[in-house]
Amino acid sequence: MTDDPLVHLASFPPIDTGIANVARAWNYMVGGKDNYEIDREAVRQLTKVAPVIPAAARSSRAFLTRAVRFLAGEADIRQFLDIGTGLPTAGNTHEVAQSVAPASRVVYVDNDPVVLAHARALLVSGADGATSYLEADARDPGKIITEASATLNFDRPIAIMMIDLLDFIEDDAEVRFCLSVLMDAVVSGSFVAIMHPASDLDPALPEAAARWNAIARQRVRLRSRSELMTLMGGLELVPPGLVTLPEWRPDEDDAAPGSPIPLYGVVARKPL
Repeated sequence: MTDDPLVHLASFPPIDTGIANVARAWNYMVGGKDNYEIDREAVRQLTKVAPVIPAAARSSRAFLTRAVRFLAGEADIRQFLDIGTGLPTAGNTHEVAQSVAPASRVVYVDNDPVVLAHARALLVSGADGATSYLEADARDPGKIITEASATLNFDRPIAIMMIDLLDFIEDDAEVRFCLSVLMDAVVSGSFVAIMHPASDLDPALPEAAARWNAIARQRVRLRSRSELMTLMGGLELVPPGLVTLPEWRPDEDDAAPGSPIPLYGVVARKPL
């Protein structure tokens, strides 16, 4: 496989610009440039229903930064498995991790080949660490584990990042299966970080989700706090537990959001 970024960028699969794409819409909401008018219009329509959506997207990115900084710093994690990578913007997992611990190793996973082509071209590791990229679906955790083991040592602790991922798996049994297989594969002392949109905080968000499901291929499923807590069985929640994103270890200079952010975040550890 070539390491020439231009080759990766030139080999994109055909792009369907006639239907909104979640990775491109998310890229637009966090200030990226890899999106099309169909994606921007979808975001504008959803924002009319749930005005909090752009702020929620920014809050999600900030949560990723704080979670990775905690994991690479206080938790002393040096390996990250980022499933559901999304299109690259600023503050990607390997950038945050390697700013704290330059030897950090990161595997990015996505089922969108365009996302992976962008990632290979743009997400370049520091000299002391490593990054690699897998095209795989979260519903196939066995494949993820097998292929990620080329970069990550599964005999050492790993942090699994699932930021805005599990809401795109509608079936609860599939979510439990994916989490179970992944957490069984990592050693004690490993972590999982999850961000998930809430069904029980802002009544406008379920309406926005229904509109998204009507116009996009990647359907979304919101979940309540109690539903998400059932997924945490057997794991140790890092304080403050499962909370809204602004409540999860905010930085001292973080401004309070103008309105409540209807996204949940949690970092949990596999017990020693």
